[in-house]
Amino acid sequence: MNLVRNDLRKRLAKRNPACGSAILVVALISALNGITAMAEAEIDRERLIEDLRRHVRVLAGDIGERSVVRGDGLERAQAYVERAFEASGLSVSRQFYAYQAGRVANLIADLPDADLGPEPLLVGAHYDTAPGTPGADDNASAVAVMLELARWTAANRPGAPVRFVAFTLEEPPNHGSDVQGSRVFVRRLVDGGQSVRGALILEMVGYTTPRQEYPFFLRAAGYPETGDFIGIVGNRASREFGHRVRAAMRRNAGLHVESLFVWLNGWILPDTRLSDHAPFWDAGLPALMITDTAYFRNPNYHTPADRPETLNYAFMAELVRSLTLVLDELAP
Repeated sequence: MNLVRNDLRKRLAKRNPACGSAILVVALISALNGITAMAEAEIDRERLIEDLRRHVRVLAGDIGERSVVRGDGLERAQAYVERAFEASGLSVSRQFYAYQAGRVANLIADLPDADLGPEPLLVGAHYDTAPGTPGADDNASAVAVMLELARWTAANRPGAPVRFVAFTLEEPPNHGSDVQGSRVFVRRLVDGGQSVRGALILEMVGYTTPRQEYPFFLRAAGYPETGDFIGIVGNRASREFGHRVRAAMRRNAGLHVESLFVWLNGWILPDTRLSDHAPFWDAGLPALMITDTAYFRNPNYHTPADRPETLNYAFMAELVRSLTLVLDELAP
């Protein structure tokens, strides 16, 4: 085909030199436009990487530990996340509930005037940390990805109605209790007769490593030996939803995606229940955990070493891009 095009250009140029010059000019302009588009895409990618880094640096660096057990880090993180949502043009409501002598809040962010319908897509991440850790991967990485996805959503208005939720009290000493933020959210959702189309729960999404570990009985299942992929974890009831999400994410060649769908809501493999998707599973609602596999990859899990400089921000940027494809794919 290239030979035919080149031959045609030569023939036209011989018959009409001006025509040949015009073709050359058009070709040069097209090439320059292509280079410009590539450069703009690269600039956008670099900006995204820096914005992700900035979120993590504030949450896990400037604020640090965000535990309900001590200090004011949890309140400062809540304020930061709320401001970030609002700066992107979303409306934020606080879902307060009582905790000991005070109260805490999930943050619910929606696009202004958006028609969410009876079953919106939900994207969530917890903003607290375990005591004694700055929580860069767990879970500032996920909050950063959620905030940048929310910014993209506000700017591009995808067809899928989407709601963003920043959960509180996911970590010990409240994980699995009635006051875990996502359990409060799901309980109020169900009590109000509401539902979700599906929940995408982001849990530790920023760490990569040359060596990947697995639970014992998954070691021979053919999963990668290198920890440079993002994992999708669902229960059997979420399988159809998960297959659509996985297919959309795999359209981004820059991010390797693996998946696991477990029986019995994950009780046969309790490691798969350790985030805010589990309350959705228990209520019969479709939900997926999007994760870098946590302590099966990251040796800094729940330690003071879980710091911003340990994360792979280019990896996180590719996840944001993959999730934008999910929002496009799930448009009605």
